Amino acid sequence: MVTLSRLEEIRDLRTVWPHEALDFTPWLAQDENMALLSDAIEIDMTVDEIESCVGDFNVDIFASETSTDRTIIIENQLEDTDHDHLGKLITYASGKSADVIVWLVKRAREEHRAAVEWLNNHTDENIGFFLCEIKLFRIGSSDPAVKFEVVERPNDWTKEVKKATSPDEGQQLRYDYWAAFQDYAFQDTRFSHSFRRRKPSKEYWMSFAIGSPQCHIEASQVHKRSELSVQLYIDQDKDLFRSLYAMRETIEAEAGLSFDWRELPNRKASRIVVHKNVSFDDRDRWSEHFDWMIDTMLAIKKTFPKYL
Repeated sequence: MVTLSRLEEIRDLRTVWPHEALDFTPWLAQDENMALLSDAIEIDMTVDEIESCVGDFNVDIFASETSTDRTIIIENQLEDTDHDHLGKLITYASGKSADVIVWLVKRAREEHRAAVEWLNNHTDENIGFFLCEIKLFRIGSSDPAVKFEVVERPNDWTKEVKKATSPDEGQQLRYDYWAAFQDYAFQDTRFSHSFRRRKPSKEYWMSFAIGSPQCHIEASQVHKRSELSVQLYIDQDKDLFRSLYAMRETIEAEAGLSFDWRELPNRKASRIVVHKNVSFDDRDRWSEHFDWMIDTMLAIKKTFPKYL
């Protein structure tokens, strides 16, 4: 017979983090711990500042979505939710013009779960509130393990319905294309293990994290030119572009791709692009587009990080 241990929940979070600001916030701000929270709420996050000033107050963590310009605030509470922290959360969200608001707590009281649900139902698709409980477990005398449990999140289905309804046929086609791409791509385990699902967009582009705050992968559909592209988008770092360009032959050989290297000296961003001519009108051939995007994105994510 196999001997099994019991999973024990540690209910007093302060046995691990005695102080929110001095212990928990610095712990959470470490990359490997932020990755746990990112996985829970399905948003890649990069910490910009801890104890970030908002008037006379400080928000625990000010962050951004790794592959976009969306701003994120995180408020920590190692006790049950209360009205004081809910008020602070809304104040900080306003002061930082936050797009994503995360409230981490020991236990979410029912009235505060209802309040966060109400906020999500009465804000537009650009704003999202997350309420997460912090759980600690151990097996026998093992080290504690943490788990973030999301108890309230944006009602994405409702908001996506709003976004999916558009009088602009071009926007609707772009939305349908991205929705179909994600439904197709995330059936491929190689892709689902490498990228996180994003909300479909009416924009011509969709971005995906590559594991670095310096750059991200961007897929684009340009209907006017019947062109599909995948690129490494480098934001405000010409030195990085030049260092990659100096190794272009090695990188292209390793990726099995021929890139269009665009430094764009008069712009902040640089791009490393690969193109494909396609017909967007023929929906029966969209799966061929998607296969090409999947293979290209995976090759870029496999090749570039070691050179960043």
